[in-house]
Amino acid sequence: MARVIPDGWETMQETGAAQRELETLAVLATALPDDYTVYHSVHWTNIDHSHAIYGEIDFVVVNRSGHLLVIEQKSGYLDETENGLAKNYAGKIKVVSVQMGRTVDGLRGKLMRSLNGQPATIEHLLYCPDYVVKNPLTAGLSPERIVDANRRDQLTRLIQTILPPGEDRPIAERVHRFLRDIIHLETDVSALIGQAQALITRVSGGLSHWARQLDMDPFRLRVIGTAGSGKTQLALAEYRDAVDRGQKPLYVCFNRPLADHFVLIAPPGGLACTFHMLCDLLLRHAGRAPDFTRPDAFARLVSDAAKLAIPEEFLFDTIIIDEGQDFTAQWRDLILRHAKPQARMIWLEDPMQNLYDHPPVDLPGWVRLRAKSNFRSPRSVVKLLQSLLPGGTEIEAAAPISTAEVEILTYRDQPGLLQAVKDAVRLSYSAGFRKNDVVLLSYRGREHSHLLGQKQLGPQTLRTFTGEYDLFGQPVYSEGDMLMESVYRFKGQSAPAVVFAEIDFETLDERELRKIFAGATRATLKLVLVISERAATALLQSV
Repeated sequence: MARVIPDGWETMQETGAAQRELETLAVLATALPDDYTVYHSVHWTNIDHSHAIYGEIDFVVVNRSGHLLVIEQKSGYLDETENGLAKNYAGKIKVVSVQMGRTVDGLRGKLMRSLNGQPATIEHLLYCPDYVVKNPLTAGLSPERIVDANRRDQLTRLIQTILPPGEDRPIAERVHRFLRDIIHLETDVSALIGQAQALITRVSGGLSHWARQLDMDPFRLRVIGTAGSGKTQLALAEYRDAVDRGQKPLYVCFNRPLADHFVLIAPPGGLACTFHMLCDLLLRHAGRAPDFTRPDAFARLVSDAAKLAIPEEFLFDTIIIDEGQDFTAQWRDLILRHAKPQARMIWLEDPMQNLYDHPPVDLPGWVRLRAKSNFRSPRSVVKLLQSLLPGGTEIEAAAPISTAEVEILTYRDQPGLLQAVKDAVRLSYSAGFRKNDVVLLSYRGREHSHLLGQKQLGPQTLRTFTGEYDLFGQPVYSEGDMLMESVYRFKGQSAPAVVFAEIDFETLDERELRKIFAGATRATLKLVLVISERAATALLQSV
């Protein structure tokens, strides 16, 4: 099987020419032996927003010797003109042979300069999978260099005829470096982020599909799902379905940032809040304002709300409890009393994100569903976590896009911590991520964090939660370039690049492991760990 660069193309869904190129890529990958490397740019945005690696080139096949075969694919209908094969682009006719000749010559010139004048072997091939060339001799290209619809099944055999496997040569690595540089220079990381989000949404949506195919009466479903398995999509699908039926759903979670995020993505017509917000709403509806200046304010809030009867306005047709691992049995009972007699109930939890050491809540009679596949986190992150997890805890790497390995920076003291965090941020920026793509997470809560009190790190100003809310109930953040949160507050959310810092412990026990798990699985493309020297030693001993 040929090596394909960039990877992560297998689960792409495109239309038109891009889809035809993906189909060709699948053929090249599976039918060519491992003597070949195939470069493509089907799902990467280039400077000219085309699907080509360079000019009109769709694929470059490289053998072990570093010799190249460039393939231009022309999907759909072609014109056979007196000047040769041509393609009509919205009324503009382009002759294929002229396009290919100009592109190959340009590529050869750049490659030879990169090789300090050493000769470069570059072959060429035209692939038109949807069109039969009627007059190959007048097509403007040698007939043996044209693979049309009649010879489509011979594509990979002809490639190996034109470009034999060859033998290993030192120059091959320089050729590969040159081609990687071309793709790297034209890669738009923001486009990759968008593709990753779309892919993750699509593949992790399987949970929301088949979980709702279960038929039970009454509907009582407990989902034990790992990070990135699609629990939020299931919650949103249930919430949206209830609204579409003209019913009223209730979504309850533990973390306020997650509740705020859910409000932004959910349709109007229900209630989405934290458990304590629900208690607060009940009391205010009863004409009682909680006193949050008391040291036991939240315990008193729950106690006072528990004494109230549930009014009609606070009964719901669907109840969704998210972050169930953070709920107590008392909270479970207080939420479930908001259900109408025939209400659908869904409980979502991930025991590995239990950061408050609450014992599991009993839900007798509920159907239990386990989801072990993590579609969100990079495979490198899941691989690291798999080596740390205790026996019996399973997590499967199912991310649709492969990314770089986890990077680990160590520190010894507070000045070293700040410098390591600056270095970690620079690593993220140098990889192409922008300020709003990067989130700085602290392993510690606000009271014990050296980072969360900072307003600036080098040139980076930090955007942090002020602890206040505006008139519309939205959290107020300080002005800054980059979001900084604690792992506790950011649980349930994600970011393309995560710098997870202030990781410090003497022994990697179960509680420390859960915190690492919760923070590491927030990253969708890149993760940098900033960890103390003693914690790094304990971590490596556990791997």
